[in-house]
Amino acid sequence: MINKDIAILGAGSWGTALALYLARQGQTVRIWSIDTSEIEAMLLEKAHHRYLPGIPLPDSIHPHRNLAETVKEVDDILVVVPSIGFRQTLTLVKPFLHPRTRIICATKGIDAETGQLLNQVADDVIGQHPYAVLSGPSFAREVAAGLPAAVVIASRDAQFLSELKQRFHSDIFAIHPSHDIIGVEVGGVVKNVIAIATGIADGLGLGTNTRSALITLGLAEITQLGSKLGGKAETFLGLSGLGDLILTCSDDQSRNRRLGLHLGKGASISQAETEIGQVIEGKRNAELVAQLAKQHDVHMPICEMVWRVVSGDIEVKAGEIRKMILGLLG
Repeated sequence: MINKDIAILGAGSWGTALALYLARQGQTVRIWSIDTSEIEAMLLEKAHHRYLPGIPLPDSIHPHRNLAETVKEVDDILVVVPSIGFRQTLTLVKPFLHPRTRIICATKGIDAETGQLLNQVADDVIGQHPYAVLSGPSFAREVAAGLPAAVVIASRDAQFLSELKQRFHSDIFAIHPSHDIIGVEVGGVVKNVIAIATGIADGLGLGTNTRSALITLGLAEITQLGSKLGGKAETFLGLSGLGDLILTCSDDQSRNRRLGLHLGKGASISQAETEIGQVIEGKRNAELVAQLAKQHDVHMPICEMVWRVVSGDIEVKAGEIRKMILGLLG
């Protein structure tokens, strides 16, 4: 285990869950959020009642109001913010980085400004600092509750990857190392879009056969796009590909699946978002995935359908969307 402090930027459910896990492993964690109300609440209540009620924060988790103090003399920074804020977060932290700083990304998404994967954003904003991505089938509430999980950490820097395995790996949080940053990031992005589609199908009552077919065809879409972008085929059959896809498409802890369920049952997008009350990455990234597919001449009809639904281009009317989904299966 590595005993040096780690800084977590982002105090949502996943950032806080990872903070709890690392603290329980004996590590000192500093956590910061651009939403100062989250930090104030954590300092006052010694818990994150908004997202993870009933789970107290250990004394080794230190919420910080000040970003500079959060990362001061820290080598490893874990970024766990919504994808729409990833570039801004790196821009804010850049003046406080030192030559030994290394970035771990636990955000899943595409940059809205450029359509880039997040590793490309990191290259643009902070240059040559070592970079890794953490992804895989892991709901925040279960990790926060101490339930077991297995995830992937990918980096092109072998020493960084080895040290991250030492920092994160345990009997209840297994780390599978990889060098395929592109494949891991693509799997994490696209599975959220596919989960909206399976949610819609289940909301319409189309059954588990249809859900299974959409997951299988969705995996093919992930693999085609990821391979075209330089990812490795075996990555998409692993935890950060198939594993994360199954989890997100089949369990109602997934916000993306729940968005689809609400839509399939007749709710408007705004009603569904209000009910869920958290960032839904699949909605934000559906258009970006569809655009990336078009740019690279990859056929992704499920993602295209989801984009059209969440953008309001087509309405989720039971008869029409049912025909569209059945058409996807053919």
